[in-house]
Parts: sequence; C-alpha cells; structure tokens
Amino acid sequence: MSEYLDFAIETAREAGAILRAEFDRPKEISYKGEVDIVTESDRRSEELIVSWIREKYPEHGIVAEEGSGTEATNAKFCWHVDPLDGTTNFAHGYPCFAVSMGLAQDGVPIAGVVFNPVTDEMFTAARGEGAFLNGKRIQVSAVDKLAVSLVATGFPTHQRKRSANMNYYWEFTLRTHGVRRDGAAAMDLCSVACGRFDAFWEFGLKSWDTGAGVLLVEEAGGVVTDLHGGPYRLGGPHVLATNGRVHAEVQEVAAIAERSPARLI
Repeated sequence: MSEYLDFAIETAREAGAILRAEFDRPKEISYKGEVDIVTESDRRSEELIVSWIREKYPEHGIVAEEGSGTEATNAKFCWHVDPLDGTTNFAHGYPCFAVSMGLAQDGVPIAGVVFNPVTDEMFTAARGEGAFLNGKRIQVSAVDKLAVSLVATGFPTHQRKRSANMNYYWEFTLRTHGVRRDGAAAMDLCSVACGRFDAFWEFGLKSWDTGAGVLLVEEAGGVVTDLHGGPYRLGGPHVLATNGRVHAEVQEVAAIAERSPARLI
C-alpha cells in the first residue's frame, strides 16, 4: 500500500506546484456548458497526473474530471483524479482548492491524497493504516450534538433552482451552529476527517470529488454513507460524511428536509 500512497503524494505535490505557480497569475478560463469553469491550470495539472499514472501503472484505469483519463471499467485498480478541486475558487483567487487522487480496488477506496498547495496541507490515507495531515495522525471531532456542530455542504453550478439542497441547507442552518459552503468537496471531506467540520453532505458529486476524501474520513474514525444511511459508492447520488457521533441526528434532519415543501429561488 505504501508504494501507491508514496506515488500519489509525489504526484499530487508536483501537480499542486503547477497550481500554486499559476494561482497569482491571470487565469485562462473557459466553460464546460454554460457555467462550469475550466482553466488551463486544470488541464496542465491533469496532464501531469494522468501521464505519471500511465507510465507507472499502465494497467490501472483512470477516471479524471477533464476527460483525459482512460476509464477502464474492468480494471481491478482505478484512479479517481480531480486535478483542481475548487476550480471556481481558484479562478477567483480564493485559496480553497486542492489536487485530489484516490485509488480504488474493485470499487473500494484503498489510498488517497488531497493536497492544498497554498496552505501546503497534504492529507493522506491508506485503508487500515489511518489518516494523516502532513504526517501527523488526524481524527474526527468528538462533538456529539448537532446543535453545536459546524457542518458543510455544496451546491451545483447549474440548475440551482431545481436543487433539493435548498431544503437541506434551510433545515441544517436552523439546527446547527453553522453551515459552511466552501466550494471544494475534497477539502470539505478532509475538514471532517481532521475535526474542523462535524458533518458534510452533498448531492451529485462525481467519483473524482470523493475518491480520496471518503477514505480519509473513514480512516480518521468517521462514518460515510448516503443520506439514507445506506452504503455510499463512489459517484453515488448523495453522500453524508460525519464524525459518527452526529450521524443519526443528521439523517433525521435530512429526512425532515426531504419531506419539506420545495424552497425554490
């Protein structure tokens, strides 16, 4: 396992160096569809990561956000790569973004890294070996009541008026210490893993958004399911990650939100 993790750490650090060098420069921005931003930095980061994986592990599948991977559904091992999680933040100069690399074996995450090159925070985890931040073991928070919890979520960049998450945001805002929306799911999951957030939920995330983060939460002692408490699979329709202590209470509020009349904007 250490071989895969060491490779991911080195690769993420090199890709992060590209992002850090270009963070303070004018951005070359284009769009996927009407509102999804993609920068040249996304592409350069992904090109490096994909080329390194292909060279080191040519038999592995790759699922990468910008489409340069070689998705192999029959591959025993598959990398789930987000070369720049938090592209909108990056484009606007907001320093909450990361490189995320998760390796799954038969669909189960076994190694993952999330690297924020601005803060120089490297989150790492291998199945059965714990979760770490810059080499120091991390664990989820000890908060056991939702009322004093700090939680996080995210919203899609398109069709926001149709997003069911407006109801959830409303209900959790009323019942927690606060709800944060930082725009980088991989970083949100890392924040659960290290105890900064007590819970995180979101709809419609892709496997590259969660491939590393869900393992970090689990290895830090947290719990990851879907919003109904069922098993979460990479790319599933919704995800819930908590410190475990507030998991049942979060599910109760989620059930209330699901039954509530739609709050559309």
